[in-house]
Amino acid sequence: MSMPFPLNTSALQVSDEAPGPVKSRFMKVPIITATFWTIKILSTTVGETFADYLAVNVGLGPLITTGMMITLLAVALVLQFRTRSYTPWIYWLSVVLVSIVGTQITDFFTDTLGISLYVSTAIFTVLLIAVFTTWYFQERTLAITSIDTVRREAFYWAAILTAFALGTAAGDLATEALGLGFLWGSIIFGALIVACGIAVRAGAPVVAAFWVAYVLTRPLGASIGDLLTQDRSYGGMGVGAAVTSVLFLAVILILVVREQIHVQRHGVLTKGQTAAGGRMRDFVWAGAGMVAIVVAAATVTSLQAEQAPVSAATLSSATGAQARGPLGDLSTFSAIVDDVTAKIEAGDLPAARTRVKDLETAWDSAEAGLKPKSPAAWGTMDKAIDGELTSLRADHPDQGTCLAATHHLQSVIDSP
Repeated sequence: MSMPFPLNTSALQVSDEAPGPVKSRFMKVPIITATFWTIKILSTTVGETFADYLAVNVGLGPLITTGMMITLLAVALVLQFRTRSYTPWIYWLSVVLVSIVGTQITDFFTDTLGISLYVSTAIFTVLLIAVFTTWYFQERTLAITSIDTVRREAFYWAAILTAFALGTAAGDLATEALGLGFLWGSIIFGALIVACGIAVRAGAPVVAAFWVAYVLTRPLGASIGDLLTQDRSYGGMGVGAAVTSVLFLAVILILVVREQIHVQRHGVLTKGQTAAGGRMRDFVWAGAGMVAIVVAAATVTSLQAEQAPVSAATLSSATGAQARGPLGDLSTFSAIVDDVTAKIEAGDLPAARTRVKDLETAWDSAEAGLKPKSPAAWGTMDKAIDGELTSLRADHPDQGTCLAATHHLQSVIDSP
């Protein structure tokens, strides 16, 4: 992975020296290196896949998952603020948790409150500008190399949380509005980050370019995560959320441990200093981590393809299904709904309630692959599924109401 910003981060300051009272000279954040950008992108992907895994695969649901992540983030930030200098494992743990919470804040706006992505993107843009404006007028600097007081650190983490929320909203908006697939999303957002680095070398303001790139890492990480985790029928590689999370966490762990060892041996790097072992070695470590991920993902995909070959008849059937509607082949969901309907008609509502959980899990897992194809069609089916879930999970479910909901859902699936 190429690094869009130079290792010497003194240019990140608005002025040569950050004025104002400084209570400490210990840096609390890392310098900007290839390793920084690699861990940042991977942590964003982990935040996306791990939250989905807990909410969907484990079955905790969005509410419990969000509560857990906010609690863990609060604990991590307490540790971060109590440290006297940059401590890699605490800092990157906080970043991973912020990425999860920032994503869930945007999802709450969109899915629970029903706020348009256009509106939420605008709201988070204004909030981020407000954070930067207040930060600058309070400290007279936005220097990433001067996070050495409690107040500056508070502004820094407020900006990071808002940037994650904005990246989620803007990324989802771009994906839905442009209909980008996972591969093209990864390519385009990655190219935009590289363009920020090129702009800096051409004389663009480094502070602005850094934060634009920082926001873009979220949709890039999400696109990479979806590309790896989504089923191949939705345009992904089918690696799965669990394998992807473990793979990325392993690479993050190796890079963070390397930084932790360097900090313990040589102290915290400051502006003008190079990365652990020099710039070239930093590039090698970061690049090796990305290559390991590509090789591992390709290996898993290849093994899965060998174990479950796709027949010509299956491909023909899928092609025909895709022609029926904007969301493509929905036969998997139709089969589950048929099963739920049969149980409801037999009067076995507890069994139907258990079975409908499979529908919820499959639908949530497929959201990233289906929604960009047609947000309107996806929204219609999502409402129908919510109706099915609500009827079966009522305190005293009624057979007639449940039958009406499941018949409506099946009609939505069958309608082109």
